[in-house]
Amino acid sequence: MGRSKTSKQWLKEHFDDVYVRRAKEEGYRSRASFKLLEIQQQDKLIRQGMTIVDLGAAPGGWSQVAANLAGEKGQVIASDILPIDSLPGVEFLQGDFTEDAVLQRLIELLNDRQADLVISDMAPNMSGMKDIDLPRVMYLAELALDLARTVLKPDGGFLVKVFHGEGYEELQKALKSSFSSVKVRKPKASRARSSEIYILAAGFRGLD
Repeated sequence: MGRSKTSKQWLKEHFDDVYVRRAKEEGYRSRASFKLLEIQQQDKLIRQGMTIVDLGAAPGGWSQVAANLAGEKGQVIASDILPIDSLPGVEFLQGDFTEDAVLQRLIELLNDRQADLVISDMAPNMSGMKDIDLPRVMYLAELALDLARTVLKPDGGFLVKVFHGEGYEELQKALKSSFSSVKVRKPKASRARSSEIYILAAGFRGLD
């Protein structure tokens, strides 16, 4: 059975993609690595020795970058429903962090430490229908924020993928109530036709 015109177009775009080629050449797990590297270059959010939680980590592109930047004294705890191949400096927990048992295990892996940073590049399986996809994306962002509020140390940071649309303003409001600084980033490595953006919140104030 032949591929549809749309999937052929996606495959061509994917393999022509400069970031896909660079990921292969430079040994990164995915093109998404360059999104985090670009935000890092601009905002210096990851420093040596940090404890970082990476949500929706598969195939490991962000965890790989985070572990490299945090160095030997840093700690990266990654979680996803899908498995990932092991990475140096990364402890991986397979499961749905919204389930109590998985969340409890994630907290145990922190070993009585609070996280300096929570990063989330999570996205649901996209249907291509905005009315279905957007609420799912925003729901995942809200869940990631709930976890960040649970594990972050005072003054910690949070980086999350979202899409413009319904629920965006409410999320911004929630972030501003918990963090002293909220910025929006659109890395060049993010496909131009994608409406995805990243919100970077810094200066966690703790729970009221």
